[in-house]
Amino acid sequence: MNEQHNSLKQIIQGRIEKLQTLKNDGVNPYPHHYSPSHQSADIHANYTELEGKTVRVAGRIMSMRKMGKASFCHIQDSSGKIQSYVRRDDVGEDSYKHFKLLDIGDFIGIEGYVFKTKTEETSIHAAALTVLSKSIRPLPIVKEKDGETFDAFSDKEQRYRNRHLDLIVNPDVRKTFVDRAKILSHLRSYLDNLGYLEVETPVLQPLYGGANARPFKTHYNSLDQTYFMRIADELYLKRLIIGGIDKVYEMAKIFRNEGIDRNHNPEFTMLEFYEAYGDIYSMMDLVEDMLRTAAEKVGKLQLNWGDMEIDLSKPFEKKPILELLKDATGEDLGNATVDELVTICKKHKLSIPDQLNYGRLLDELMRRLVEPNLIQPTFVVDYPKEISPLAKSHRNGDPSLVERFELFIGGAEFANAFTELNDPIDQRERFESQKRLMEEGEDEAHPVDENFLQAMECGMPPTGGVGIGVDRLVMLLTENRWIKDVILFPALRSVD
Repeated sequence: MNEQHNSLKQIIQGRIEKLQTLKNDGVNPYPHHYSPSHQSADIHANYTELEGKTVRVAGRIMSMRKMGKASFCHIQDSSGKIQSYVRRDDVGEDSYKHFKLLDIGDFIGIEGYVFKTKTEETSIHAAALTVLSKSIRPLPIVKEKDGETFDAFSDKEQRYRNRHLDLIVNPDVRKTFVDRAKILSHLRSYLDNLGYLEVETPVLQPLYGGANARPFKTHYNSLDQTYFMRIADELYLKRLIIGGIDKVYEMAKIFRNEGIDRNHNPEFTMLEFYEAYGDIYSMMDLVEDMLRTAAEKVGKLQLNWGDMEIDLSKPFEKKPILELLKDATGEDLGNATVDELVTICKKHKLSIPDQLNYGRLLDELMRRLVEPNLIQPTFVVDYPKEISPLAKSHRNGDPSLVERFELFIGGAEFANAFTELNDPIDQRERFESQKRLMEEGEDEAHPVDENFLQAMECGMPPTGGVGIGVDRLVMLLTENRWIKDVILFPALRSVD
């Protein structure tokens, strides 16, 4: 370790000396501005038109072959890489000397004409060079052999902690985040084209609600009051429906003080949208089409997600939750008692939640026995009322059920939707039920939001509402199996 540390110190010192040499020669190694005429991908794609013409490119040096009177380098910009041929007689003796002081990782601007080498590689024959940034710390993940770079940055933990290096070396990582931007843009434009209004609601809230989750707490000094990072933006968006905005959505950062795993990050992106006069059935059609067109936007409808083959081109299935649980357990759980659910959990060797209630136990059975088998897109419908405090009672007349769906793909939840409860008396009763669960120690229940209830008492139209986990959707459409691979800077444990 000490040898590595000393070696790194020597490399940095050597680069600082090169930097000083450039300065002594009157070269500004950190100029203010440079104007490229093309990106590397443009030159590759339009070689026939550009052959023999002068272009200006800029980027990071990713490989160098330094020779006596002529050298080669590859530079990388945001679109890809391109080779440059640098000859002393063309760029001048001083400029060539300065070029040979550069290292992998430095930024350079190159002006020259487009040509192909004997090996048919599209290249730029340099006529002028501009040093744009001299790096003093080497890229630790780039190895050099005969002036070429090789070996990707493969240690995942180091990649997450040093995302800048990850993006430099791994083009697939860059593509993932370009595709993420395309997906988010598509989701917005899809809703915009349907007449939805994008809004922003508070991140810091005096009460938390809209989901069953533990919040992050903070203290608002100016108000001398405890506030919470939002666990959902649902209740604020519904107030806008009440206020007369019939179609509304928000692409929001959500914060839940819970575990970190393959599918969960405490800070994540959620798309929530609400439509007056809609219900879960109209929302199902919208969600299915939205996801299918998003997949088309970034490439394909048939996806390989881990060892699963998922087809988004076929109609999504619809299955009642109690039917799925009966298939998995052999038991009709619609009228099961808590004790009976505990017995079934033990029979299947499942963990028993600390808070024993119908909703928690049903969720454990669903999570362990059913969800892993929902590979192709499936809308799970007809949820029990106890685990859906914001959903409207089912129109089929069964008082124990509500109109709710969750969309599962590849064994994971992607969307949650309700025919929204708009009866203020019923809503108050359900909030009071949640309050009792809190008093019994249920840490994911939420408090009574009196302001929201008073807003609902002013009258709320029939409404369909949906929440979509954007990060998980990006995972699927970019064929990544870890949420940290689609979040630029995921939550990580601090290291000394």
